[in-house]
Amino acid sequence: MDDTDRQLIALLRDNARMPVVLLAKKLRVARATVQNRLAKLENEGIIVGYTVRLRPEVEAFRIRAIMSIEVGGDRSEEVRRALRGHPNVVALHTTNGRWDLMAELRADNLESFDRILSAIRLVPGITNTETSILLSTLKL
Repeated sequence: MDDTDRQLIALLRDNARMPVVLLAKKLRVARATVQNRLAKLENEGIIVGYTVRLRPEVEAFRIRAIMSIEVGGDRSEEVRRALRGHPNVVALHTTNGRWDLMAELRADNLESFDRILSAIRLVPGITNTETSILLSTLKL
């Protein structure tokens, strides 16, 4: 990836529906260049999809949180597999430092959020968690 690819990805992050002609104009390259680069980035698996972003207050899952997770012993793969299959875990990240995993959670109300937290804490191998509810989004 070069600077043009990175600029192209930045433009798509801002608006994945931006027409190729406008992308080319903003990048100061030919339309065919943008099409070829998009195809290459998709074929190489760098771009894996395009999505829609909604304002947080419009989404069905109004409660959003980040859960820091400590995994005991050699159960990391087992815990990751369980969390990847959980419908309310929308992203899962490995990390360094005190916590082993960070999970982004979504729920439609506080009661279901409480049930989700309880269920995740019961996953075999999870020894400790700390959860922070996301109050507002400053940048997407």
